[in-house]
Amino acid sequence: MATILSVSGSPSVTSRTARLLRHLDDRLRQQGHDVTPLDVRTLPAEALLGADFRHPAVVEATALFEAADGVVIGTPVYKAAYSGLLKTLLDLLPQFALTGKTVLPLATGGSTAHVLAIDYALRPVLSSMGAAHIVPGWFTLDKDITAGEDGTLTVAPGTAEALAQVTDAFSRALGGRTAVLAAAG
Repeated sequence: MATILSVSGSPSVTSRTARLLRHLDDRLRQQGHDVTPLDVRTLPAEALLGADFRHPAVVEATALFEAADGVVIGTPVYKAAYSGLLKTLLDLLPQFALTGKTVLPLATGGSTAHVLAIDYALRPVLSSMGAAHIVPGWFTLDKDITAGEDGTLTVAPGTAEALAQVTDAFSRALGGRTAVLAAAG
């Protein structure tokens, strides 16, 4: 159906945010989408912090954004905003890198005090980058995500249902977008 880029903005190797995204990636694949994961933490720090637009890893990441019909952006919330690591990548992308894209913003954090980070910190940036449609996102409490040592992930039942709903809404939005793009030629 659609090509999706699933971006984790977590700096942690044992990130619940990244594991949650990979879990949702599987759901999107089951719905027929082609999903490419991108963990920003795997990009070279010197390229990100040095704003090296020509670094091969940055060029490749930019190409992934360009090729995607839809983008899932996941981030842990720090100090009521998305991660600095995610910001470094977004700063290196072209100004309108999300033009024509459908975007699903997701965030994780330790307290419901950060639930508005999606709407007040992340959504304005995604909008300024030209996103065609930013579907309603979801904030997940860290306590609702349990990562097993064997790589399994358990999401609390109410949270799992809510995540399924926003993921499915994103998938439906992409289906319509993909049909429009196919008709246009």
